Order: sequence, then structure tokens, then C-alpha cells
Amino acid sequence: MQLETYISDLLYRYDCVAIPEFGAFLTNRVSAKVHETTNSFYPPKKVLSFNEQLQHNDGLLSSYIAEVEKIPYEVAVQKISKHVKSIKSYLVEGETITFQNIGDLMLNNEGKIIFEPSYHINYLTDAFGLTQFVSPSVSREAHKEKVEAIEKVIPLTITPEKRKSRPYLKYAAIAVVALTLGGFAASNYYVNQIESQNKIAQEKANEQLDTKVQEATFVISNPLPAATLTVDKQVGIYHIVAGAYRVEANSDKKVKQLQDLGFKARTIGENKYGLHEVVYSTFDTAEEALKELRQIRINHNPDAWLLVKELN
Repeated sequence: MQLETYISDLLYRYDCVAIPEFGAFLTNRVSAKVHETTNSFYPPKKVLSFNEQLQHNDGLLSSYIAEVEKIPYEVAVQKISKHVKSIKSYLVEGETITFQNIGDLMLNNEGKIIFEPSYHINYLTDAFGLTQFVSPSVSREAHKEKVEAIEKVIPLTITPEKRKSRPYLKYAAIAVVALTLGGFAASNYYVNQIESQNKIAQEKANEQLDTKVQEATFVISNPLPAATLTVDKQVGIYHIVAGAYRVEANSDKKVKQLQDLGFKARTIGENKYGLHEVVYSTFDTAEEALKELRQIRINHNPDAWLLVKELN
């Protein structure tokens, strides 16, 4: 079984793909970057990592294999378990396991799995078609430096213009200034008069408005109590699925039963098969979701599974 092919398919759509009893491949979004030295432009991408602690079966990989190979879910789980045992035996013998388009796995001196990711494929679908490229350096002309260099070689001198003295022009200029000052004084006096009249009118209008407000004042003897609503909105992409129902009324009934048991249950819409999915709760991180899934399987429903999906 080409396990890496199924994992590679799921990494395009999900941020966490767990292999039961082995570990999980995680993806982390990285923004586009520019290397200043080489002028290389790198598109945004998903960076792969491996967490050996996440070994619980969330149902994602098993369900996908069962769907693709048209086999029962239990058979898919058994095939994964057999393949994992084979991988572990090779690692113990000191061999390096290569997952095509994902990376290499090996054991260190302490018996821990070391993962070296592959950079051949970008699993970020938003960056489809974008590749790395190198741009030539942009040359900018230093115009200021050129002008300063020219001024040093050819100094510029300004010769003042000689004009004949005309005394009558001086008196004409004095007359224009006097008329201008007089116009400004008259204008300021007129503006001040207008502002004064506006202020008096505004004060009268305010007095009349206060009188009307006082006459219209009334008291409510029995005011209605203030109502406080608390809305608990669940956010996240990790959903613990309780079941899926063909009839919507049955899914609503299941939600009510789970809510009576203390779960933050709700419906998240229809899946691709037209079934109404009911979840126990929704979480922001895979760690929180897997921890809650473990408790639900032990204490309530051993068939519960984890769905990684971004809701609209």
C-alpha cells in the first residue's frame, strides 16, 4: 500500500494528517519571502513537520483509504496498522524511510524519529502555479548626486539686475498698502458684528429649547429590566463528529440529547453524501480536539471521530 500517496493527497486539504500508532504530519503556512542577496522571490507555502506524539486514530486517513480503495473502514485500519509495523521495523534496523513528496524519516541515537521534509511540492493550494524566480537588480539613477557634481565643475553665479530709481512708484505702493489695511479693518469689524448677533440668537434658541424639554419631561414608573444575552460561538476547524443523519429532524434530536449531557453540540451542515453531521464540539487546536476525542471514546461513544474542516 502506497501510504505516502494518500497522506500527500490529504495534506493539500488538511493541516494535520495522523497515522495511527505512529505520528502525524503537520503543515504550517509561511508567507512569501524575498532574499535580498540573491534577489530570489519565494511564493507562500506550507512547511511540513512531524509530531511523534500524535498517534491517535482521528479517522481521517482510515476513512480516506476506505473510500478510495472501496473497502470497509475496519479493513483500512488493519492495513494501516500492518504498514506501520513494517515501517517501525525498518527504522529500528537503522534504515531511512522515504515518503515520496513528503520527506525522510529516521531514528536518532535516543530512539526518536527525525523528519527531514521534502521541498519538491508546495501543498498550499492558494499558491498553485506560483514558482520561485530570480529578478535582476534594479538600478536607480542618483540624479541629485549628478547635479551636485555638475555644480562643482560649473559654478553658477547670479548677477543682480540694475534698475533706474522711480520715486513715484514708492508712494503708489504706500497708498495701496494703506487702502488694504483699511479694508481689512472694516471687514474684521463687520465679521465681529455678525458673530455677535449669531451668538445672541443662539443663546435665545437654547433657552427656548430648554423650556420645551422641561415641559415634555416624563418619568417611567416601572422600567423594563435590562436583558443580557450571552452567545457562545464556537470557532475552529477541528470537529468531533457524533454522527450523520439523512433526516434533518433526527440530527436536531441528537443535538438536543448531547446538549442535555453537557456537550456543546451542534450541526455543521451537510457532507458530500447529503447527510446532516452532528458534532460534540469544535476546537482551535488539534491537541485540544484529540484530548477531548479520547475522553468521548472512553466514556461515551467509541465510534466518534475527528473531522478537520473549515466551515463557511
